[in-house]
This record gives sequence, C-alpha cells and structure tokens, in this order.
Amino acid sequence: MVTGPPPTRILVVEDDETVAEVVVGYLRRAGYEVEAVSDGVTALARATAAPPDLVVLDLMLPGLDGLEVCRRLRQRGSVPVIMLTALGEESDRLTGLELGADDYVTKPFSPRELVLRVASVLRRSTAGNVALPRRRLRDGDLVVDVPAHEVTLGTEVLALTAREFDLLAFLVAHPRQSFDRAALLEHVWGWSFGDQSTVTVHVRRLREKVEADPARPRRIATVWGVGYRYEPVGEQQEDSS
Repeated sequence: MVTGPPPTRILVVEDDETVAEVVVGYLRRAGYEVEAVSDGVTALARATAAPPDLVVLDLMLPGLDGLEVCRRLRQRGSVPVIMLTALGEESDRLTGLELGADDYVTKPFSPRELVLRVASVLRRSTAGNVALPRRRLRDGDLVVDVPAHEVTLGTEVLALTAREFDLLAFLVAHPRQSFDRAALLEHVWGWSFGDQSTVTVHVRRLREKVEADPARPRRIATVWGVGYRYEPVGEQQEDSS
C-alpha cells in the first residue's frame, strides 16, 4: 500500500478561544494537521512531545509570554515561528524577530492572510529560495550549502532560522549587488508589501552570526540610502557538488 507524506503539523498557541477557533478552522481547511493550546508552558511541552512543523504563536499569553516561548523554542531548534501581535506591540514584534521568529501577522488579521503566510514560511523552510543555485556557495571560510540547507563558518555550523538562511544565501549568491529592503522582502520573503523593519532585524541577526565584529561588518555591508550588499572577503566560488 502506497501512502503519501504525513500531513504538515502546526501548533497554534493562542489564549483567546474565538481567535484560536478561527485560526484552527482555516488551517485545517487548508489541509494542515493542527493542535491548539492556550498557554506557553503547555506549548513548550507539546512542542517537545510532538515536534510541529510550524508554530503560530500569540505574544500575549498568560504566565509564560510569547517572547519567552519563542526564545526557548529557538534554543531547542529551528522550527518556523509566526507571531500574532497586536497593533501597539511594535517593540515586542521587533524583539520577537530578533529572537528568531520567521514572520508575524498583526491583529486584527485576515485568516486567509495567515494561511498564506504559513504556506510561504513552510515552503521556504523546506525548499529554500527557489531562485538560488542548488549547490554550495563559498566565500573564504564561509560555506552556504544550499542543498543541505546548512551554513558553516570555519569549522562551526551556524544555527540559522529558515529565513536567515534564505537571506544569507540570496546575498552570497549575488555578490556586490545592492538591494533595497523592498527588493529583499520580495526576493527572500516573497512579499510585494510588508514591514521593511523585518529585513533590518534579520540583517542584524545575520551579522551577529557571520561577522567577526558585527558593529563593523565586512561581509554584509550597508549601502547608505539604498540598502545592503554582500562583499566577499575571500575567494568566492560555487561548488558543483
């Protein structure tokens, strides 16, 4: 008997029963297997017992808040996280992105938009950016292995989120080309519109991981008045293997 792949599992962490019911309903109709919990402690326990493929995480939770849940999830692995934030929570949203959240949706939100964001994050976390060459990219001691979805710096394997990987791989694959934040949102996030501070936060996180001195970046350069550019620091090449 031939069976297909198991359904994609999504953990929804939301203490508002009405919002949780709507989100779960839309995601299930989209074909996902969904589990909903209402607090951070239970979310971490369920993520450990039955690791999901993606977490939809409200920031305002009783007891253990969403930011702390996101922090602990990131300590355990690279499961994609989409945050649900209120309109007045800009600082918390940026903190969440800095902690490694892949995306966010602001309340009140369209459930259809959330489903589209879930599909986008899952697609990139499993397949990577389709515009990238399917081989290893090298710049000196930095190796971006696109097929393996792995980045090494010297002998260290870097812990990157799916979106951080996509952003770094895109920049390395286009050396010395300047991109503004809107272009990076479109190429890496697949958004034709959105909060461009998302790009700024991800660039800052990448610099902390790939630069010897993040305050004086050599690889991911700021192009004032434009955006960002990748500057090779060693011999750059693409491996065919």
